[in-house]
Amino acid sequence: MKKTILAITLIISMMSAYGARDKVIYGEDDRRDIKDVTNQDYLRMAKSTAAMISHSSIEFNGETATISGSTLGSRRNLCASEPFRDQLASANCSGFLVAPDVLVTAGHCIRSDFSCKSYAWVFDYAVTADKAEHTVPKNSVYRCTKIIKQVLDRSTKDDFAVIKLDRKVTGRAPVAVRTEGKVADYTPLVVIGHPSGLPTKVADGAYVRGNTNSTYFVSNLDTYGGNSGSAVFNVDTGIVEGILVRGETDYVRRGGCTVSNKCSDEGCRGEDVTRITNIPGLAEIIAENQ
Repeated sequence: MKKTILAITLIISMMSAYGARDKVIYGEDDRRDIKDVTNQDYLRMAKSTAAMISHSSIEFNGETATISGSTLGSRRNLCASEPFRDQLASANCSGFLVAPDVLVTAGHCIRSDFSCKSYAWVFDYAVTADKAEHTVPKNSVYRCTKIIKQVLDRSTKDDFAVIKLDRKVTGRAPVAVRTEGKVADYTPLVVIGHPSGLPTKVADGAYVRGNTNSTYFVSNLDTYGGNSGSAVFNVDTGIVEGILVRGETDYVRRGGCTVSNKCSDEGCRGEDVTRITNIPGLAEIIAENQ
């Protein structure tokens, strides 16, 4: 099992207190940039995940789009020891493709038509061997045109959104999702998304640690604010088990800067994942939009 913990969070201005922006890293920091990932299944999954970025932070230049923003270190006043502190932190949430033009995210990320119209969904916002994180192909940027379903329930803690994109996504395939049943206790998990608004990070080495609630399960995934809406995959099967939505507090002060909180694998509150099977009619939505 993992021995140490690092954590990072990004406060997202448009979310309420229920939005559960805080998440945390459990055990060793398992986050990896795409350039450091060799698992082909993970790379395929990552191609189908997207970052929610304000239209005002994207500038089109011919066939490319440039993403602007501040670095994570400056945005969070991170100490020099914190990883990824020099990378951009431009994403507000994460999402994943379930049909050619249908994307799933957290309900607290997309609450209204205003938020649908205010943000783009950007694929390939990642650090690869041949590309910096701040440029993507123009055709990797999509708009939200309609909220198909959205729930953010304080009492049940149900939290999900399904949105329609402006066109079919090319160059990547929708992910497979669980359609019935329940993930087993201690199933190994991997999360792919945009912790603290950073370029795509892949983090595995986690498992299902709480499985009694019918709406969500609890994990020890390495996640942060910005991971909200991330796909949580079953490592054994490659299918999506749920949507990352809530978690533990990330930061503590150390002198004049911020460092990551620390928990054991079974410590702290854990990270909550909305069960993908909790989205009513998702199978029908996927079938209708093929």
